[in-house]
Amino acid sequence: MGVYTEFFQKSKVFLYPLLKIRKGVSHVPVQTYVAWENVYSTENNRFFCEYSTKMTSTFKKFSFNYLQNHKLFEDYIELNNDKHLFIFDFTAYKSDFQRFISGAYSQFSLNNKISILDFFSNQKKISSYVEGFLSPEDVHELYAKELGVDVEIIQKIYEVCSPPDLKKETFIDNTHIIFQLLKKSSISLTKQNK
Repeated sequence: MGVYTEFFQKSKVFLYPLLKIRKGVSHVPVQTYVAWENVYSTENNRFFCEYSTKMTSTFKKFSFNYLQNHKLFEDYIELNNDKHLFIFDFTAYKSDFQRFISGAYSQFSLNNKISILDFFSNQKKISSYVEGFLSPEDVHELYAKELGVDVEIIQKIYEVCSPPDLKKETFIDNTHIIFQLLKKSSISLTKQNK
């Protein structure tokens, strides 16, 4: 297995599976986020899925069946013709959402750990890393050996996966915000003074 050292978007691994959208569906998000700059902070417990695709009949059907009818679905925002943002209210997962923010993946609830492991179950290599992230005590010795440190150091740190990079986990797109502000504050130019 070895030690996984490459960057990965943590919300795609630890939060997206909680939507319980089966692996292998026609569309997957190009990115996921836990905040939206100047709109939602991590304290709002919102999860964002960004899709980059034209609004074809296939994507409309997928969106309707898997996203807009999802029990956690909150909002949809068309950012442009082929960029879509779906917002989910993760208040139901508030405790694990906050554990995610702090990088305490091993402290996720058992049910959510099972959902995550089920999601990756058919991908042996990824599954073994994720299993180690969720149950780090099982891989402490392996990590200590791979990193050339005493196992006590790894045991003291406990988690074997770094916390999420909250800058990379924050969606940044002010175009929509500016458009909404302009729409709210626009003055009708066709109105005539009497």
